[in-house]
Amino acid sequence: MNSVVLVHGLYHDPRHFGLVVGELRARGIEVAVPELHRGSLPADTEAVQEVVDAMGEPPLVLGHSYGGSVITGLTGVGHLVYLAAFVPAEGESAAGLGGSTELLASSVVQDGGGLTHVDPAAAVELFYDDAPIGRATWAASLLRPQGPGCGRGVPQRQAWRGTPSTYVVCARDRAIDPGLQWTMSRRCGSATAWKTSHSPFISEPGRVAAVLRSLLRPRGGRLSAGLS
Repeated sequence: MNSVVLVHGLYHDPRHFGLVVGELRARGIEVAVPELHRGSLPADTEAVQEVVDAMGEPPLVLGHSYGGSVITGLTGVGHLVYLAAFVPAEGESAAGLGGSTELLASSVVQDGGGLTHVDPAAAVELFYDDAPIGRATWAASLLRPQGPGCGRGVPQRQAWRGTPSTYVVCARDRAIDPGLQWTMSRRCGSATAWKTSHSPFISEPGRVAAVLRSLLRPRGGRLSAGLS
């Protein structure tokens, strides 16, 4: 297994993974970052499934935040990584699992067309508060409006039940309650926790790339569940 698919969350897009992509490709790893914003969870899942199917082997797939709901519905995956992500069971959705912080609720604004977006003035604190300010501001500038309903989608299957999986809890997350992340992590084969914000691919891209490389070439054993 030497290929990786990175799946972004709500309001984000593939450019947010750019620093991680650069680290992985510099090591000769094949990387794909599909575009979501397809209008529904089934449509987003289908778009990612097409990318997975095009790989020459079952890839490692990382899902961030809402991206966890997307990767839960996939087939043909070698390893699942949930990064501060939702891990729905049968009949569950990201919205139903909850966990949104008060800061997230107060930072999301709806426009007249039914789309929602994150208030730019709050985005750095919400998603990237441990990143260098220039990088955090850049990441906030890339955020996109989000159509309604994706978070209420229920995956049609639960890939984590039969596929090796790892959960990374972001212990300083200000968007999704770390307590809920710990609860969901128990559904995965292994778990670890980082003292990072919701988006370590911005604040610590080298660390994200390193854990992905370690899972591509597993040395055996489980990841530690302790803070690091």
